Amino acid sequence: MEIINLTTDIAGVGHLRVDIPTTLVPGTVEVVLVIQPSGGEVGGQAAGYDFSDLTGRLQWQGDATAAQRSLRDEWP
Repeated sequence: MEIINLTTDIAGVGHLRVDIPTTLVPGTVEVVLVIQPSGGEVGGQAAGYDFSDLTGRLQWQGDATAAQRSLRDEWP
């Protein structure tokens, strides 16, 4: 088994081409790729997703802690 770590570029059309010489004997191999963007950016955006457009604010009436305890006390 060989572990190879390299940094390369993805072509403008989104293709990743990998041509790596190895010392392995000819035959069938299993290849596992873990692709992690360098510099923390994905597609020109910061890594991760901004959920702020999906969030809202709940206007709770009453004691939220008491309501939570009441629900929890219903559990077997």
